[in-house]
Amino acid sequence: MSDKFAAATKTIEDAVSTAKLNLEGLVKAQQEQVEKASAKILKSYDELSVLTKGNVDAVVKSSTIVAKGAEEAGKQVAAFTQSSLEKSVSTGKALLAVKTIQELIELQNAYTKASFDAFVAESTKLQELSVKIANEALAPLSERVNLAVGKLAKPVAA
Repeated sequence: MSDKFAAATKTIEDAVSTAKLNLEGLVKAQQEQVEKASAKILKSYDELSVLTKGNVDAVVKSSTIVAKGAEEAGKQVAAFTQSSLEKSVSTGKALLAVKTIQELIELQNAYTKASFDAFVAESTKLQELSVKIANEALAPLSERVNLAVGKLAKPVAA
């Protein structure tokens, strides 16, 4: 029985050894998969950090453009207001010098027409400036959206 016992012991030892090797191989394979997954996660995190920083930079750039545009629009409105005030004072002085009702009506009509034309022209300039500012301010944000869509779509396509 000793030979059978030795053979059985040898078979059990071989089975344990094989199981141990298989288990070690499985653990090693799982460890490699965890390391690969961790590396991918870290790479994705780094890419996301870079993407987020770029987004913040784009928002700052866009806000700066809007602020400069608002300053420019404010200066334009102030200049128009000053000009309108000066024209009003000038017209007021001219009104004091009229001698007939006809002169008064003509002067008032001329002032009203000139004021309306100036207002329309100034409104058009402000509208054009607003569109220009909006387009310039949206440009960096659009670039970031396109970049983000391109980066985020890659894993789906791959």
